[in-house]
Amino acid sequence: MTSSDLQEQLNIKAINLLQEDADKIKKLIEVQMENLATRYCPLYEEVLDTQMYGFSKEVDFAVRAGLLPEMVGKQLVSELERNLAILYEAMNNKAN
Repeated sequence: MTSSDLQEQLNIKAINLLQEDADKIKKLIEVQMENLATRYCPLYEEVLDTQMYGFSKEVDFAVRAGLLPEMVGKQLVSELERNLAILYEAMNNKAN
């Protein structure tokens, strides 16, 4: 196995791990959207914010370590931020 093969395997593993974490956050967002009609939970919002912060730090580390192209990292974070913005907008609309 050459060093470029090893680097490629590490890059793929990093992307897969980050995608798994992103999927977990997406699931949290989906659950809150499904329950939006029944209740609002500020604690859940805090959990999502904390998860997003941690995820962005994971992505930043992977980019800085050369395991993930910067554009891919930005796309992962941006997609989750859009989903979170949709959730917050829906919560604000419900509150009004």
